[in-house]
Amino acid sequence: MDSTQSAAAGGNGTLISQTNDMVASAAGADDSMQKLNQVSNSIQKTLGLIHQLYLTVSTFNAAFQMPLLERINGLVLELDNMVKLAEKCNIQVPMEVVNLIDDGKNPDEFTKDVINNCIAKNQITKGKTDALKSLRKHLLEELEQNFPDEVETFRESRAAAAAELKRQAQAQSVLANGDVRVKAEH
Repeated sequence: MDSTQSAAAGGNGTLISQTNDMVASAAGADDSMQKLNQVSNSIQKTLGLIHQLYLTVSTFNAAFQMPLLERINGLVLELDNMVKLAEKCNIQVPMEVVNLIDDGKNPDEFTKDVINNCIAKNQITKGKTDALKSLRKHLLEELEQNFPDEVETFRESRAAAAAELKRQAQAQSVLANGDVRVKAEH
């Protein structure tokens, strides 16, 4: 467990309130975006310096010796600055995206493929759940025809269990996704 994980866990295994986590993640996201913007600005500046260097080299004569050296030094300094800024960014790019770029293809193809795969898996999962719901309904119908008293008892116990779960959920302030809301300690 690294220092960020142990800090998020409270250091001693206790959970910190959800509000603090959301504030920290929002601040981290803003900081990450700021660092990313700095790298992007450095890239733009580097491209401008490369363009100036190209213009200087394409019309080179002896009088442009010093401006050429100054632009080369400026480019080196900006590239060094870009590397330092990039080290502060924690961006992970899948190798598939890098390979697509190396092949001269649009990296958006990777996103499209991931989304299409998710849609396909979602459809498969939905089909399975629908089939299980249909099977459950069919089994209950068959059981009700053959064992009406037992099915009635089953439905009553299910209703009682559902009411108990609902009461417990309201007591614990369960979130919609099933997580329990942790109250902030003051």
